[in-house]
Amino acid sequence: MPNTKHAIIRYQALDKCFRNKSKRYFINDLVNVCQSAIENFTGNAEGVQKRQLYDDIAFMMSENGYNAPIEKDKMGRKVYYYYSDVNFSINNQPLTESEALELKETLITLNRFKGLPQFEWIESMTTRLEASFQFGTEANQIIEFDQNEFLKGKEYIKELYHAITNKTPLNITYKSFASNSNMVFELHPYYLKQYNNRWFVFGKNPNFDNITNLALDRIQDIQQANTPFITTNIDFKEYFEDIIGVTFNNQLSPSKIVLRIDESLWPYIETKPLHGSQKVVNKTNAFTDIMLELIPNYELEALILQHGEKIQVLQPIELKDKIYSRVEQLIKKYNCAE
Repeated sequence: MPNTKHAIIRYQALDKCFRNKSKRYFINDLVNVCQSAIENFTGNAEGVQKRQLYDDIAFMMSENGYNAPIEKDKMGRKVYYYYSDVNFSINNQPLTESEALELKETLITLNRFKGLPQFEWIESMTTRLEASFQFGTEANQIIEFDQNEFLKGKEYIKELYHAITNKTPLNITYKSFASNSNMVFELHPYYLKQYNNRWFVFGKNPNFDNITNLALDRIQDIQQANTPFITTNIDFKEYFEDIIGVTFNNQLSPSKIVLRIDESLWPYIETKPLHGSQKVVNKTNAFTDIMLELIPNYELEALILQHGEKIQVLQPIELKDKIYSRVEQLIKKYNCAE
């Protein structure tokens, strides 16, 4: 049985070689072609052994594989491989049982992307494949993703996505939680981001120096603006490296934040770090101290408060005082309720 890692990539590469009647492919040629195909697909150079390809060829010829009509002829002391049937291709054959299972599992995962603009093809493709291969719908009953199907604003993702890719400025009618009336923002959109099951669009509003972010569930309408698009050089992957969530304060720089984690909570924080910069600076049987390097914001405060008494802020003093003040207000509300 062939090594399954990158097997499909190798089968496809071999299939192209065996169908090519204008060139003879010897085993060393096949090794080079498969290595190039894997590197082009994954970005990583990975050695392919001759023994691996002999196993691949045997599998492709077998009933469990593709029943491929692979022939080999000698040229001097070397052997080259080809299809005896010029019209044969593994892509014209029915799926094997193992391929059908892999496809089924892939479709389950892809279903979580339904509704996103770059994945519009998924719903129709899933329906056709389920009908063609009789996958049925029972697969969807064994896995669930943390996604809010009733979230408002998802209908704007497609329009915003295309506005970003086509560099189209927009006039966005927006109603914030703090206002009862609508506002119209001119926005030159750059980036879409999901956080805590809500979607946000980031872009340039000419009236402000900093990047503006708008929650999609507060958008009321979107219209194209008749103005030249303002471009940006911001790398948004780096833009979010120094924060948790989506609230960014350009006036602040990343600072060292030290948190004391109760030992009962530590296994969860260890396996799911609060931030990529998380480092352990002290550990005892009762607690673990970690250090984060990021810009404090509302989302960080919410994350700390979410864990209640299990997390204590040690530094900076400004963040410690802010958390203390919020806890104090919470206690007052509970006392008033009595």
